[in-house]
Amino acid sequence: MSSTDVSFAPTAFGALPYWAADDHAAAFAAFMVSCRRLLERARDGLKPDSPEALLRLTRIAVDSSGHITSAADARVFFEAHFTPHYVRHAEPRGLMTGYYEPVIPGSRTRTERYTVPVLRRPADLVNLVAESERGAKAEALTHVRRTATGTEPYATREEIEEGALAGEGLELVWLEDRVDAFFLHVQGSGVILFDDGTRARITYDGKNGHPYTSVGRYLIDAGLFPADQMSLDALKDWLRVDIPRGVAAMRQNKSYVFFRELTGEAAGSALGAMEIPLTDDRSLAVDTRFHALGTPVYVVAPALTHAGGQHGFHRLMVAQDVGSAIRGAERGDIYFGTGEAAGRKAGVTKHPGNFFVLLPKAVS
Repeated sequence: MSSTDVSFAPTAFGALPYWAADDHAAAFAAFMVSCRRLLERARDGLKPDSPEALLRLTRIAVDSSGHITSAADARVFFEAHFTPHYVRHAEPRGLMTGYYEPVIPGSRTRTERYTVPVLRRPADLVNLVAESERGAKAEALTHVRRTATGTEPYATREEIEEGALAGEGLELVWLEDRVDAFFLHVQGSGVILFDDGTRARITYDGKNGHPYTSVGRYLIDAGLFPADQMSLDALKDWLRVDIPRGVAAMRQNKSYVFFRELTGEAAGSALGAMEIPLTDDRSLAVDTRFHALGTPVYVVAPALTHAGGQHGFHRLMVAQDVGSAIRGAERGDIYFGTGEAAGRKAGVTKHPGNFFVLLPKAVS
């Protein structure tokens, strides 16, 4: 789907199903997280990742935040400054999935129990695109290896697991289970629980640049797993039953992710694109070919009852993240939070849905 196949049609807030019932104060709080981060980047002289009209509203939101003390105030703000838009494209519905931050047992050193490494970013890894654009440009190489004579494709997942980076001292932490390590890469962040009860939050710090391949989709297309039984837990079980078979399947995904440990204030939550702290049930990963980071998006997914209640999922979210598998004008990945409960929600979320994108009103 190219940007020329997509258009945005204005509508009224009254056309948004269950708009009045949403918690607009929670949405405004998530929006403010983006506002502060975008303004920080602007003050630091970094390239803006959002259009000027949206940046203008981030300044207004920050200036107005002390006066927005209720859900009603927040709703007035959104309705005063934005116009909702349908997303028009070839399909009647988009697709909503979910992601989360796993909590995984691990060790800072290799032990008899913990033998699967999580690696730091190598010094010779070079970005070809900004990290905020890696999802939008995921069909081509996004990172490469710098060499004495130029650049070349980085080692694949299989090559790295077979020792392509061994001896470079890149091991950040060690995990017990290679399936847990694989899905840590898929989720992009995690909390490592050490045997002494302490924890460390680690986050995405680059990838080897190869396009992402969904292992679940590979197994379905190959006739190895029934589509109507696919969930995150079922997939993990399948991969663990026969280790060589599971390893071969996981290596269909040549993409490999590197991590860093968060410390201080930054360690307080999982981070999205541009290091935006994520908010449970309000942060949305999007395709930045169509939606600027920081944009409020009202997600309507009536069948998504396990995450939204009996009427489904109707929630104002904020575009705060990207992902290699998130491609399309109505393709959204909902961040559900940290731990097992969030994982259960994310693992069974694959539902049709629609976006109502809130775009800034023209300045009169």
